[in-house]
Amino acid sequence: MTAPSAPRRTVLRSATREVVIGADQPFCVIGERINPTGRKQFQEQLRAGDLSAVEKDVAAQVAGGADVLDVNMGVPLTDEAELLERAVLLVQSLTDLPLCIDSSVVEALEAGLAAYQGRALVNSVTAEDERLELILPLVKKYDAAVIALPNDADEIPMEAGKRIDLVGKIVRVATEEYGISPDDIVIDPLAMPIGADGTVGRTALETLSAVRDRWGLNTTCGASNVSFGMPGRPTINATWLPMAMTAGLTSAIMDARTRQVVDSVRAADVLLGNDEWGMRWISTHRARQAAEQAAAQAAADQLRAVQEAIGS
Repeated sequence: MTAPSAPRRTVLRSATREVVIGADQPFCVIGERINPTGRKQFQEQLRAGDLSAVEKDVAAQVAGGADVLDVNMGVPLTDEAELLERAVLLVQSLTDLPLCIDSSVVEALEAGLAAYQGRALVNSVTAEDERLELILPLVKKYDAAVIALPNDADEIPMEAGKRIDLVGKIVRVATEEYGISPDDIVIDPLAMPIGADGTVGRTALETLSAVRDRWGLNTTCGASNVSFGMPGRPTINATWLPMAMTAGLTSAIMDARTRQVVDSVRAADVLLGNDEWGMRWISTHRARQAAEQAAAQAAADQLRAVQEAIGS
């Protein structure tokens, strides 16, 4: 299989909204926040069956400009399938953004997919034979798209060439054995912490370029992984993402609440010609300006009311 003449398009849907991931489309921001990893209080809430934090996470990411929301309920000592089903039902009642259903537990993935009223992105499958055999039938059954990581049971390859070999394996198995369209395979090049190894950024970029040039597949990454353990993380993330976009990155699981990071990909969309006439950029900034003016006016009105009350 070779790269097509026209860009591949990965179509995700909620009940009422469609989002398209593609090289000729605006960059797809997949909000990372609904995930208990590293959040002790959230983990305890989930163990108690309390999903109230999910509501706040949804609101913050929608306000920040997310296009898709990742939903992960991976907490030890819980019924992850039941939690993920509840979370999917809750999130789709709060927003019309499409969802990325995220779990390493097959039963939880199926519970989330069964509860979802739309066309989801599954996060994720690797090149391990066992994982391919478990995950790809679910992707086909629920007509989903899938994120695929080029590592296997033996290793996480540190060379781009080995990663590309594993991408080839995933593509072959998914398309030939399960009838999954290449449009629905989204490759993660394995963006790893730059603080641990200064070469990992270049390796991920080489992998992205090869995936684009050889197969034309859409791509994603865990953007916050790159800056893990480093100071000034938003600056690193906001620099990494536009660099990766020029190498073929078409989406990222990222912090949609941080304006600096979201603005970096929206500005890159303008410069790469994926935001026609800069209309999204302009409308976003006009909306922000209006909101800031309204907030300032409300604060002034409140202060005036207090002063008048004191004066009387």
